[in-house]
Amino acid sequence: MNDERTITLFPRGVVTPPPSKSLSHRAAICSALAGGVDRIENLGGSEDIDATIAGISALGLTERGLGPKCRTDRVRVVDCNESGSTLRFLMPAAALDDAPALFKGRGRLLDRPLDAYAGIFAAAGATFRRERDGILVRGPLRGGSYSLPGDVSSQFISGLLFALPLLAEDSEIRVLTPLESSGYVDMTVDVMRRFGVTVVADGSVYHVRGRQRYRHASYRVEADYSQAAFFLAASALGCDVGVAGLNPHSIQGDRAILSILREMGADVVWSGNDNDGRVVSVRAGGMLPVTVDARETPDLVPPVAVLCCFCGGTSGIVNAGRLRLKESDRLRALAAELGRLGADVRETDDSLSISGADRLRGGRVDAWGDHRIAMAMAVAAIRCEEPVRLTGWESVNKSYPGFWRDFEGERSS
Repeated sequence: MNDERTITLFPRGVVTPPPSKSLSHRAAICSALAGGVDRIENLGGSEDIDATIAGISALGLTERGLGPKCRTDRVRVVDCNESGSTLRFLMPAAALDDAPALFKGRGRLLDRPLDAYAGIFAAAGATFRRERDGILVRGPLRGGSYSLPGDVSSQFISGLLFALPLLAEDSEIRVLTPLESSGYVDMTVDVMRRFGVTVVADGSVYHVRGRQRYRHASYRVEADYSQAAFFLAASALGCDVGVAGLNPHSIQGDRAILSILREMGADVVWSGNDNDGRVVSVRAGGMLPVTVDARETPDLVPPVAVLCCFCGGTSGIVNAGRLRLKESDRLRALAAELGRLGADVRETDDSLSISGADRLRGGRVDAWGDHRIAMAMAVAAIRCEEPVRLTGWESVNKSYPGFWRDFEGERSS
């Protein structure tokens, strides 16, 4: 991944981003626990989704959606690649029975926080043990009351929610402090409901009735707002590009990109109708500085940071400390690489402060092996005086294999 890509072509026409990665993970798992994934339309194709599909197969979830006891010492191996969703979503499902499962990962994945599961598995009498080549999980889990702090990844809560309805006992999950990224848990509960399983949220407590059964459902995955955000940012920076396939009423938390753009003074324009397919584009003149709280929408920080580079005055991105634990330390990566392009970006433990300018200088940057940093650098290149030369551009395959085709290709409007 040392080859450079010189970014001189920018999006135009109409782009349809890939299916929502967040919804694809959830729909695939719920469908598997119902007995198969054949009824999902528009399931996302990326390294992360491939890892979840392979993990479902390795664990045999389609055959043991109800979690029967499995008397075997054969270790099921789950290669999560670099997908945090795969790792955290499938661990509780792997512990539905007493067959051991070894979770492997690449890059920084196994260094990312997992202590929440270590404590939960120990309290439930299940195994969670770090091995030389991965993390060994072995059940069976028991129903009961589980407590988690709200400032850990919401993926821990979602992972438990997938598995707990299949246990014999009723369960509850208590969130002890304000929950960050709560919209992702709402998304999990909504997809589970579509597959016949109910969770009752009562403030900071999630009540889960045991002995439920996932049921087959036809499900179509809608387009991904977190990926669309890069093209909406490109539209705001002057590219004649629209984005198709988005649900204006989506439960995806990253739909907040539309509100952020409006706060910057941009016009968000929907055209077409629900029958023919709606297209959204952005019209912006001089953009206003903003302060964006990243607590609920951490995946929007890379495109928003780029937009802030071109807002008049000083903008801030706050409550973003968890971005240091992603595929890269995203706060440091954004500060360093946007700085190389000539942006004035100051970094604190959990925030970025960005002073806007009309244009940046351009030059050589690196993606830090992170798909969202690569896409952010592509968008920043739109307003650079000199070409941007990017190493690590292939990292987009993690979530959006067709990104460069869509970003640099010409489409009909």
